[in-house]
Amino acid sequence: MSDAPNLRERLNAETGRIRWSELERHFARGATVTVAPDLDLVEVAVCFVDDDTDRVQSWLERGEVARTGDDEARRWSAVDAELWAVVVPPWVLVQEPRPAHLH
Repeated sequence: MSDAPNLRERLNAETGRIRWSELERHFARGATVTVAPDLDLVEVAVCFVDDDTDRVQSWLERGEVARTGDDEARRWSAVDAELWAVVVPPWVLVQEPRPAHLH
């Protein structure tokens, strides 16, 4: 298991907003994973790095974490959506920003 506080800080620092057009090549190689907007993107990334299979499996079963689908990719491509993203090799976790009224 990782040194969680340092890992969390590092992943938080590496998380940023990026346009879909910059992520499309990762999608094309099957490496993008969509994280539901109500989940903490950094927490999900920590679980991926730590191989926390139970938590990740739970999110997968509920559809809160999933490989980015073609429909999402088309929708994001049409508007060159700006998404939150963090790299946890071999994956790029992506998340739509929460609407402002939910912050």
